[in-house]
Amino acid sequence: MPDSSDRSQSEECRNIELVKEYMMIAYDPRRASAEAVAHLCAPGNTFTAPTTFPNVHTLEQYAEEHGKLMKQIDDLHLISFDILFASGPWVGLRYTAEGSHSCAPHGAIPPTGRKARWTAAAIFRAEEGRLVEFIKEWDKLAMWSQFGWPLEECLAR
Repeated sequence: MPDSSDRSQSEECRNIELVKEYMMIAYDPRRASAEAVAHLCAPGNTFTAPTTFPNVHTLEQYAEEHGKLMKQIDDLHLISFDILFASGPWVGLRYTAEGSHSCAPHGAIPPTGRKARWTAAAIFRAEEGRLVEFIKEWDKLAMWSQFGWPLEECLAR
């Protein structure tokens, strides 16, 4: 019979896989949408990223908004999960992503064709096999400066 530490490790591994699946969908320009991640999200879940997505409050809304961003950066993709660990229901993640501003305009700025690479960090919480919380910290200044987007706009949000 497995002891409680075996069950805990198994739950932590499942939580890591759950986060990875969510991130792979949210960073796929062909799939990122509320509908595509709904099966991974618990009812009443919360998303927090006040400096980058202040009007987004659920994991489904984040996937939807991220899908809109990928209309400007259609080759946006994850390079790596740099740090990925779990402790009970919590999963910590630091990742690297990159993409090119090669499609839709950013506001009045036509596609610059410039490429950017940046990092972000996230904390997720899972319960009963579904995501209930996602807290994201992302310094978007690095991405915006590499794309040549107005830094005042980045800092004002």
